[in-house]
Amino acid sequence: MVSWRRSASWLSSASRSSLGGAVGGEAKVTPEVDPAAQEVVEEEEVDEERWSRLLPELLTEIVRRVDAGAERWPLRRDVVVCACVCRRWRDAAFSVVRPPVEGGRITFPSSLKQPGPGDAPMHCFIRRDKKNSTFSLHLSLTQALTDKGKFLLAARRFRQGAHTEYIISYDYDDLHPGSTSYIGKLRSDFLGTKFIIYDSQAPYDGAKPARSRSSRRFASKQISPQVSGGNYEVGQVTYKFNFLKSRGPRRMQCSIQCPVGQGAASDLSKEKTPAPNSLDLKNKAPRWHEHLQCWCLNFHGRVTVASVKNFQLVATAGSGGPWGVGDEETVILQFGKIEDDAFTMDYRQPLSAFQAFAICLTSFGTKLACE
Repeated sequence: MVSWRRSASWLSSASRSSLGGAVGGEAKVTPEVDPAAQEVVEEEEVDEERWSRLLPELLTEIVRRVDAGAERWPLRRDVVVCACVCRRWRDAAFSVVRPPVEGGRITFPSSLKQPGPGDAPMHCFIRRDKKNSTFSLHLSLTQALTDKGKFLLAARRFRQGAHTEYIISYDYDDLHPGSTSYIGKLRSDFLGTKFIIYDSQAPYDGAKPARSRSSRRFASKQISPQVSGGNYEVGQVTYKFNFLKSRGPRRMQCSIQCPVGQGAASDLSKEKTPAPNSLDLKNKAPRWHEHLQCWCLNFHGRVTVASVKNFQLVATAGSGGPWGVGDEETVILQFGKIEDDAFTMDYRQPLSAFQAFAICLTSFGTKLACE
């Protein structure tokens, strides 16, 4: 809607300049204004003003009923449509829609960087395309392990010299650091045992982007001041070396920056974000099954194929207190194989979908020093 208003002002200024004669001896050349196009612009503005003049109470009630009647995708698409009508509808939608930690639903793109639900984990799955080195994250829409799902995020693996990088984006077809769909990346060391998670947006007020050349989004000068040119470090994932080649799964340690208090509004751009606390995670120790002769974890039916990539993460002692996940039995993130190129990913508070996806991406790839 805003673009239409800008077009109208541009057309009016163009028509005014065409009547201004010559400046400095040169005549101004302006494009002709199409009367039909100008009429469409005026009609769009009238429609937008008509919708924006609704009483606040009536507008809020409309959005609330749409939100209540759309429990799952694709019906939740109607809530997003309401937020796209105009600025007032957008504000009303953000005030009504609960964040994932309260409502247990993902609605807007900003929900992907908000903590997951606290009562039950959010069920997702990851699909891998080995030919293109791409990974896509989907929200499960049914109780089945995999279905069509709701697309959430995509990532692509690149080789940068001796390092490996995963570019994470909102758009599966636009996986580049300089795109507007870019939301962060994952970078590994030479051995693939240490990973750093970068966010394209500042995780809290006053945060400074990483200064290393590898963390910059653009090699040249920044094109648009509205697009951040740097990345902000928000977490690390480390795999322990297995020098003795002892039997057992990989051992992981994660340190993730997670916000303690999350407001009810879904529009994070209007709130001051306090500095987050660091959440320390470790993989849950499996038990040895004598009959099967293998290491086992209880994934509650969410994992069907044995793989060294499978893991469950719990908070270390004293780390999960601010979020109420201090005990080592509460699984905050679990990841496991169900098909050759399909994996389940279940996460909960205080991790966000973006953070959980980045952690799971570290599990792909061979790690000879850890196995």
